[in-house]
Amino acid sequence: MSFWKGKKVSVTGADGFIGSHLVERIVSEGAAVKALVYYNSFGNRGWLDDSSAEVMRELEVVPGDIRDAGLVRNFTDGCDYVFHLASLIAIPYSYQAPASYVQTNVMGGLNVLEGCKVNDVSRLVHTSTSEVYGSALYVPIDEKHPLQTQSPYSASKAGADMMAISYHRSFDLPVSLARPFNTYGPRQSARAVIPTILSQLHAGMTEIKLGALEPTRDFNYVADTVSGLLAIAESEETIGRVTNIGSGEDISIKDLFDICCQVTGTEAAVTLDDERVRPVKSEVDCLRCDSSDLRKMTDWAPAHSLADGLQLTSEWMVGHMDSFRPGEYSR
Repeated sequence: MSFWKGKKVSVTGADGFIGSHLVERIVSEGAAVKALVYYNSFGNRGWLDDSSAEVMRELEVVPGDIRDAGLVRNFTDGCDYVFHLASLIAIPYSYQAPASYVQTNVMGGLNVLEGCKVNDVSRLVHTSTSEVYGSALYVPIDEKHPLQTQSPYSASKAGADMMAISYHRSFDLPVSLARPFNTYGPRQSARAVIPTILSQLHAGMTEIKLGALEPTRDFNYVADTVSGLLAIAESEETIGRVTNIGSGEDISIKDLFDICCQVTGTEAAVTLDDERVRPVKSEVDCLRCDSSDLRKMTDWAPAHSLADGLQLTSEWMVGHMDSFRPGEYSR
C-alpha cells in the first residue's frame, strides 16, 4: 500500500511547474489533495488545467494567494501533510521587483509556517532552491555549504528558509526543508534555460538567443524532483534539516545546448543576448549537488538521465508550442 493512500495533503503552488506534477503523483497514490492555485479572474488553474479529468475529480482546488494569512490558515486546516511550493521564482524579474519577492516568498512563507503551527499539521515540506548556495566554494555542494545570496530572488528564498528552521527550533514545528537543484521537464516556462533552448529549436530558429554559456548547473528531471520531495516527506530523519535533491553531475550551458540540438535533430548556433546576461556579481558560476544525505536517509535516486529527460521534455514541447514565444526574452 502506498504511504500516501488516505493521507490529507495540501499543496501550495499546485498550479505551477513542479507543483502540478507533485499533485498528479500524490493523487495517483491515493491521497486526498487540496490544491492552492493563484487566484485570477479568468478561472485559470495554471498547469492543473492540463491534468486529466480523473485527477481533477479527486482535487479540491482553492484559488487564493499565500500573502493572505487567513486564507492560508484555512487552507492548511485539517491536513496531515503540507507541501509548500508557491514562490516567485524568476531571477531576472527579482532585479526589477524585489519587494514582491519578499512579500510572496518571505511573508507568504511565514503565513504557511504559521498556518501549519496553528493547525498542528503532521509535516510541512518547505521547498528551497540551490540558488541560495551561490557560486560553489567547493563541489559537490552539500547542505553545510555557506549561503551566498547573489540575487534578490535567492535572498528571499534564504530568508524563507531561515524562518522555516526557526519555527522548528522555536515551536517544534515538524518542517523539512527540501533544496532541489535545477529542475526541468514538461510545463516549465521559458524563463528557464532548457525550454528557452528547446522552444527556439522547435520553432526552426538557427540563431538561438542565450545568456552566459560558461556557468554549470545540476539538472534534474521533474519526476525525480517530485520523488525526492515525497521521500523527504516520508522520512522522520529529515525533520528540522535541509536536504538536497540533485544528480551530482553538472553541465555547462554550452554543452547543454549541444545535447538539445542532438535530441531535436537540429543544427543551430548560439547568439549572445546581452539582455539575458545576469549582472557579473549576481551570476552563479557552478552548481553541483551532493545528495548523499537524501540517499542515506531514503531509497531515493534519480531515475532519468539528462539525455532521457531532455527527450521527454522535447517531445512534450512539440505539442505545446502555443505556450511559448520563441526568441522573446521571458523574465
